[in-house]
Amino acid sequence: MASTFGLTLHDWQQRYQSAPQQVIPLLEAHLAALDPQDNAWIYLATPAQLMAQLEPLLAQYQRDPASLPLFGVPFAVKDNIDIAGWPTSAACPAFTYIAENDATVVARLKAAGAVVIGKTNLDQFATGLVGTRSPYGAVANTFDADYVSGGSSSGSASVLARGLVGFSLGTDTAGSGRVPAGFNNIVGLKPTKGWFSAHGVVPACRLNDTLSVFALTVEDAFSVASLAGGYDAADAYSRINPHTAPASLPAHPHFAIPANPEFFDDAAAEAAWDRALEALLVAGVTLQPIDFTPFSQLAAQLYSGPWVAERTAAVGDMLHRPAEMDPVVYGIVASGLKYSAVEAYQAEYLRAELSRQIQQTLAQFDALVVPTSPTIHTLAEMKQEPVAYNSQFGTYTNFTNLADLAALALPGPFRNDDLPAGITLIAPAWHDRALADFGLRWQQQLALPLGATGQPQPARSRALPPSADHVRVAVVGAHLTGMPLNFQLTSRQAVWVEETQTAPDYRLFALLNGPIKKPGLMRDDRGAAITVELWDIPLARFGEFVAEIPPPLGIGSLTLADGRVVKGFICEGSALNNALEITETGGWRNWLATQGSH
Repeated sequence: MASTFGLTLHDWQQRYQSAPQQVIPLLEAHLAALDPQDNAWIYLATPAQLMAQLEPLLAQYQRDPASLPLFGVPFAVKDNIDIAGWPTSAACPAFTYIAENDATVVARLKAAGAVVIGKTNLDQFATGLVGTRSPYGAVANTFDADYVSGGSSSGSASVLARGLVGFSLGTDTAGSGRVPAGFNNIVGLKPTKGWFSAHGVVPACRLNDTLSVFALTVEDAFSVASLAGGYDAADAYSRINPHTAPASLPAHPHFAIPANPEFFDDAAAEAAWDRALEALLVAGVTLQPIDFTPFSQLAAQLYSGPWVAERTAAVGDMLHRPAEMDPVVYGIVASGLKYSAVEAYQAEYLRAELSRQIQQTLAQFDALVVPTSPTIHTLAEMKQEPVAYNSQFGTYTNFTNLADLAALALPGPFRNDDLPAGITLIAPAWHDRALADFGLRWQQQLALPLGATGQPQPARSRALPPSADHVRVAVVGAHLTGMPLNFQLTSRQAVWVEETQTAPDYRLFALLNGPIKKPGLMRDDRGAAITVELWDIPLARFGEFVAEIPPPLGIGSLTLADGRVVKGFICEGSALNNALEITETGGWRNWLATQGSH
């Protein structure tokens, strides 16, 4: 039987395509091959728990394969996230309980066909960015066991980086879904707060928590996120996507970077960052240093002020049992008791003011790019300075959830000591897809091995799943790039996709009345293929766009040369009686060129 380690989602899908019944023996063998002494795991599925998931999935897949896009893909779950009938410990044995129901995100992934294979180690109560604060042992870095794995989602990052699962779930409050990604050469998708339901998750700071996804590729991470995310009335902090963000970043984006970045005297980290900046320039990115002071001030609030009291509230009665908690975690959590309600409100006002400054700064750019972590430390060093070094790791992560931003941690050029060093893209809430679109390009450009598996980047072209948050519109005339009405698209966060052609049965006319020359398109068997541009416009802005279209034009459905059907401009037939037919030119630009105007 071929190895089942180091597989992407596409690889797993290929395994089952011709013989779906393989799923049971394949995953039974896969589970049996996992080492129960590996301290990245806290709990592995029993054979009975595995079969309880597989048997109904196989029956459903044989009836309707399309209903299970993640059929048979094994995944790991951080052990502060509930799985029905399994223990949840948050890495605190005294806290452990048996979950009655799946967390909402787990339930959605199971419904898509994914199979939980085990639960993973973490910094206790998700308090830490190190992966060392657990009674189950410190999880080692997958490239050098002397170094930390990063946390708190240490186990989920470790098992994913080694290819033991197709994807894994973590959580992220201060950077727990990003720092481990940076330290282990994997992708860490930290979604917009409220996109993933937190129902069934042991909270760390409910106002700032989100689940996160680890994967070997951006394509896999976003595919999983698209299936896992969505509004959940059972989570009081769940949010509905407003459908206003762009579908992608421009071909040549404008990124902010921190002016005078801090690396805590880690020359290898600084050199890796410099190489990442060089690679971004090669990718066509414009980089502009910014004053990072508001970001740093907000980052400091998460652990150095009243926000710590949220962690105090989260642990509840465990605070009265300090002997049963990790001493570093207890010290941090107990410190929340010293803050008053007045100080908490003052901290919220400061958060809002700094967040507004950050939002205003980011509005000038397509994204912010930062080192995922400014440095890394060994397990031995962490024992000497458990709090100070942890704080260093959060330099470029702690502010993100406080400021309501989306983030995507990506593998970057390695350090000269052969340890990974990632970068993170950060943008306003709901820009998750736009960041992922650039992340695809970045991974293809760098072509780094996948995680710690040694496997090469997939040779096949990769793409994000179709977006339900955007409308693809074909424009044929005055809305084309550089034309007078193109601003009606760009001002609404629409992004150019491609130039293509309609099916070969359209006729094109020039409507010569009015201040702006416009084309009229109609379908006719006597027609030809007409050149169009495709643009993706945010769903919420589509109605505004359509409302500005004057008669005799309107929006209907256009068929493209390759058979795709998209929204596009059509024209009332009566208006074409006195219009000039220009079908033979093949497109609006071509006709304008014959008129000597643009």
